[in-house]
Amino acid sequence: MPDASIIAPETDSPLKPAESKWWHRWFRTPKELRELGVVGINMRNARYLLPNNPRRLYELVDNKLRTKALAEEHGMTVAETYGVIRNPHDANRVEKFLKGHEAFVIKPTRGSGGKGIMVIDKKVGKNYVKPSGTEVTPGDVNNHVSNILAGLFSLGGKRDYALIEYRVQPAKLLTDMSFQGAPDIRVVMLHGYPVMAMLRASTKESDGRSNLHQGAIGIGIDIATGMTVRAIHHGRPVTVHPDLGISLIGVQMPDWDTILQMAVTCQEMTGLGYLGVDIM
Repeated sequence: MPDASIIAPETDSPLKPAESKWWHRWFRTPKELRELGVVGINMRNARYLLPNNPRRLYELVDNKLRTKALAEEHGMTVAETYGVIRNPHDANRVEKFLKGHEAFVIKPTRGSGGKGIMVIDKKVGKNYVKPSGTEVTPGDVNNHVSNILAGLFSLGGKRDYALIEYRVQPAKLLTDMSFQGAPDIRVVMLHGYPVMAMLRASTKESDGRSNLHQGAIGIGIDIATGMTVRAIHHGRPVTVHPDLGISLIGVQMPDWDTILQMAVTCQEMTGLGYLGVDIM
């Protein structure tokens, strides 16, 4: 589960009601979290990520161009690439790559945490419109690409490339749970086995992006059934979408067995022992 350091007391509290204090409604001590089996990010890195992932394999997943090429080699479906901008000269000619495409996504090839991703829903006149309804000018797009090339969003701040892709349109069942954005499913893999999964749904705050750090919702999925079981927004349990008002719990994910198989294939193609696979 995303941000599992926040536990709903009605169902998971290890304390009796008489022993609970007001802050136990939302917070737990480190000892209580360990007793509940919650793994923090530092323990995750020390116990699972670092011992199971040789550094020589990082390039396969830290570079989106490399990852896409590898996935295509293994017969997986990836978003169509409209163009790759590699130098400042092309940064001023973005519209050349966008000719005939009104909806698209621009992202840094080495970005992380959802930083630097610009999602465009349509074009109105000369301007582009984000899922939130915000308009951006062609100059804004060019500036954003220039910032990507300068490494503003990349791992380690190194110079980067800007990747322009087809904007994937997910199944209606999932878009109904997401505010004008494309939700995705993250499956956490450990040595070939799916161990956790969640649906990441965008909100008005996240501006059409499904990254939790940008304000999206993490919705836990039962691995065996593909049914949503719990949702977290900004570290707090929720049951309905804050913008849409619809229930987030008890929703069956479509083609669940296929999703799990795709996650297994991703682990096999990278050789990493521990990784998160994002599927849309």
